[in-house]
Amino acid sequence: MTARQATHAGSWYTDDREQLDYELQQWLDNVPGQVTEVIPVGDSCPVPVKGIRAIIGPHAGFSYSGANAAYGYKCIDTQNIKRVFLLGPSHHAYLKTCALSQCTEYSTPLGNIRVDQELVQELQDKGEWRLMSTRVDQDEHSLEMHLPYIYKVFESRIEQISLVPIMVGSLAFETEQKYGKLLAPYLADPENLFIISSDFCHWGSRFGYTYYQSSEDTQPCDLSARDGRPNGVPIWESIQRLDSEGMDVITQLDHVMFREYLDDTSNTICGNHPISVLLAAVNHLYPKDAQNRDGPRLRFVKYDQSSKVCSAKDSSVSYASAYLWLPC
Repeated sequence: MTARQATHAGSWYTDDREQLDYELQQWLDNVPGQVTEVIPVGDSCPVPVKGIRAIIGPHAGFSYSGANAAYGYKCIDTQNIKRVFLLGPSHHAYLKTCALSQCTEYSTPLGNIRVDQELVQELQDKGEWRLMSTRVDQDEHSLEMHLPYIYKVFESRIEQISLVPIMVGSLAFETEQKYGKLLAPYLADPENLFIISSDFCHWGSRFGYTYYQSSEDTQPCDLSARDGRPNGVPIWESIQRLDSEGMDVITQLDHVMFREYLDDTSNTICGNHPISVLLAAVNHLYPKDAQNRDGPRLRFVKYDQSSKVCSAKDSSVSYASAYLWLPC
């Protein structure tokens, strides 16, 4: 038996079991029973949301994104879930495909989560997958940062659920479609839940991304540190508008449209490939030309930024949480 160790505990989040449990519970308790959907704006829904098949959530240190992630996890109706597919981007290992874990369980300070080895083997038999080495697995934070929340929300049934961790590489559009088609039958199964790990815009010179649009009617440009405070809208507002456009595109559940948005803006959404695989899976189950008002629905329920950037010398990372509902 090989357990993936919680290598980021004690740095990205506390490794104290009682303190971690307390923090997660506080964040979950702070989510209102009726959440307001931020993209599209205006609607609200009671949580948990019956029939959701996926959430999107951030993977930064919990001091930055823990409260945001709680909104996605509060949407989960855990009652009938038996298996959790966890898709996260690779920040360190370069991949042109997707990779599966060779570990038998994933450790958290709260307890361990069993990996569904039979399903991992089933996926291997169906497509082109790489296997993560233990080092690559343990170096990656995009998967680990969701494990404490998974354990917490499924705590009363933790022995009845299993985990399918998938590291998603830098995929070509056609490869995203291939993996989306492969995973579509699992997304259609109401006993499965997909968790998509992604932060949104990484803004600042340290990220190599300083996109700025002074108003909706002007052409975007790249700022440099010597630009200081631009004359148009505050930089953080430009970032929010950029992210909001991206989130709106994602709610359209159109893989092609999302890829066009990324090509146009180069927005540094680090989990854009896992999100794209999810959209490709939805499009395989529900082709865009056949979707209607009673079809699949994706809504964002929380958006935050690590800081409100005012100067071109500053930096920030954006966080967003969403849920995906599919017809029964």
